[in-house]
Amino acid sequence: MKDPYSVPKSMQETYDAITTLTDGFCAAKLNEEYADMCRVMTAKLCRKRPSPLASGQAKNWAAGIVHAIGTVNFAFDRSQTPHISTPDISNYFEVGKGSPASKSKVIRDLFRIGLMEPEWTLPSRIEKNPMVWFVSVNGMVTDARYLPRYLQEEAYRKGLIPYIPADRE
Repeated sequence: MKDPYSVPKSMQETYDAITTLTDGFCAAKLNEEYADMCRVMTAKLCRKRPSPLASGQAKNWAAGIVHAIGTVNFAFDRSQTPHISTPDISNYFEVGKGSPASKSKVIRDLFRIGLMEPEWTLPSRIEKNPMVWFVSVNGMVTDARYLPRYLQEEAYRKGLIPYIPADRE
């Protein structure tokens, strides 16, 4: 499996600048799990050809990355712990009010990221994300958690589900 943190040498400085900012924000307002997901997203953006991170300010991209990961994981919902607001992001990174959402939209469009996108769901939330468990069996979409074990094993082997539910309990 490819290292999710690897970046081209030409983008290493950009990666370091952005992740320093996102790590600081996540330490202050979110948690290490968010910080790690922001690092993975930053690396993926650095590997994109051409990388959108090659232009623009690191602080604007950092704000957009935090916003994109926060959007997928409902970090803007006050009932969630931890939670944040867009002004929290804007104020921390000292960017315009619309910058986090604007850069977030660019990122989400680029990677076709929707709400509850399994690839960008925090590991602690994966079990509660129904999108992770939907698989197609003979043309019918079903929740893999309720399939017979042999089908769960096949879905896991193919990388369709993150783990076999009975093995996790």
